[in-house]
Formats: sequence, C-alpha cells, structure tokens
Amino acid sequence: MQTFNFEVQEEEIGQRIDKYLTDSNSDWSRNQIQDWIKNGLVVVNNKQVKANYKLRMDDEIVVTEKPVEEVDLVAEDLGIEIYYEDKDVAIVYKPKGMVVHPAPGHPNGTLVNGLMYAIKDLSGINGEIRPGIVHRIDKDTSGLLMVAKNDIAHRGLVEQLVNKTVTRKYTALVHGIIPHEFGTIEAPIGRNPRDRQEMSVQDDGKSAVTHFNVLETFDKYTLVECQLETGRTHQIRVHMKHIGYPLVGDPKYGPKKTLDIGGQALHAGVIGFDHPVTDEYIERTAELPEYFEELIRKLRK
Repeated sequence: MQTFNFEVQEEEIGQRIDKYLTDSNSDWSRNQIQDWIKNGLVVVNNKQVKANYKLRMDDEIVVTEKPVEEVDLVAEDLGIEIYYEDKDVAIVYKPKGMVVHPAPGHPNGTLVNGLMYAIKDLSGINGEIRPGIVHRIDKDTSGLLMVAKNDIAHRGLVEQLVNKTVTRKYTALVHGIIPHEFGTIEAPIGRNPRDRQEMSVQDDGKSAVTHFNVLETFDKYTLVECQLETGRTHQIRVHMKHIGYPLVGDPKYGPKKTLDIGGQALHAGVIGFDHPVTDEYIERTAELPEYFEELIRKLRK
C-alpha cells in the first residue's frame, strides 16, 4: 500500500476533506475517498474523521491508498517508437487512441504493455501497473512522454515537473478564429462539481497556466501551439474551452457540432528536460501524425 501525506494551508481551511483529497489527486474519485475514510484509511492528526470533516490550519492528513484490483501485466510488441534512450531515461511516442497504463478491465494494449517489451528496466515508484510512468497524456492525444528507468531518474523528472522546468509544447486545432497572435491563460482547474468525470475552471481549483501562440488560421478554425507551465488533468482542453476556443473533435469539452476525427486534435510534439543524472538538456520533437496533417491540408483548401 502507498501512503500520501498532506498538510493543510491557510487557503484550504474549511474545505470538506473528501473534496480536498479528490482535488489533490486526479486518480481518486470522491466515492473512492469516502470509502477509504469509512474504512479508516484516511486519518487527520492520527485520528479517524468523517467525509464531511472541515479542514483546519496545519491539519496533517495521511491517506493510505487502497490497492486497486490486480492486473496481470503482459509485455506486448506494440511497436512503441523510442525517440531517446540511455540507462536512466527514455522519451517515447504514444499514438492517438492508446491508453497510457493498464486498469481493471483494460489490461492490454497500453503504453505500459508496449514499454515492458521495448524497454527492459523501468522505475517502480509509480506502482506495479505504471512502471516508468512519470506523467501522462490523454488517450486520444498523441505525442511524446518522458519515461524513468530507475527511481533516481523518476524523482528527478518529477521534481522538474513540480518546479515547472520541463518544456512541453502541444499543437492543437481549435474552433473559432483567435484574433491575437499569442496569450496566456491563468485559470485554476478542479473537478466539475456537476460531472465528476470532467475538469473545469474553479475558483478553488489548482493553479493552472497555459501559454499559446497562433500558428495558422483557417475559415472557422485556428491552429495553435500551447506550452504548459503546469500540468493539470485535461489542462489545454479545459483552458481553450474556457476562453471560447474549444478543441476540434473533443468529445468531452468540445461543441456538439465538431469534426469527427475520433477525439481531440491535440499533439504533444515537444518534450525537453534536464537529464536527472548528467544535467544535460535533452529535447525531442515529434512531427504531427498523418491524420492531423491531412486535416490541416483539407482546411487549407
């Protein structure tokens, strides 16, 4: 079992503990947290509490994550493209439509299954079903991901994500014509209280910053490059919707009338970081996938 520690800060005073913990980890649902609280897996200042407990200044919270249903991991030859690899880290390409890690009921065909075949040593910090995984991109987003091959590298890469020093650039096609060349979206993100499967801009959400610049405009659409300063769940999709330019093809945050391309037009094209052992700066670029290139060609006509 894995434990997580939290210390309540001034701006968090008065929040319900179940909401606070749900917002603190995008992998946890509110029902899951409430179940853990009921079973004594969440303690505040070494005492059990109820789900409606209101946080107080300097409360120390310890969560013991209940193990998920076991998944038998199988190494699969999925043709994972490796853009960089040494004894500590790797950069790999995840195609559109591929899930990053296995889950109960979905044990095969994931990036992790492919990594286990393509890369022999992977960090175990993130648990048995997520070996080597430092960060994620959504199923229907294509592009590059950092992979850790040992725990030292894993900690170093996570530290850079926390310190906002990793270069992460995405190409996105959005609805509407953006009238200016560049901008910054600074809007906190949390779970949508009306739909727990969605994220949305919330006053009490986590800090989220996205920079963007316009690459090309079309009749009804704009091609943009987005650079993440933070990495919240669905950040680009939520932020672009928030300013009125939702992603083309996005089934969750896009308009009902959009182009049917099997998911959002979003590609993680650039990843760059300081090597966690040698300090050398490493950056790789992945060209747009063919479906995205074809879409742009059609819009130009």
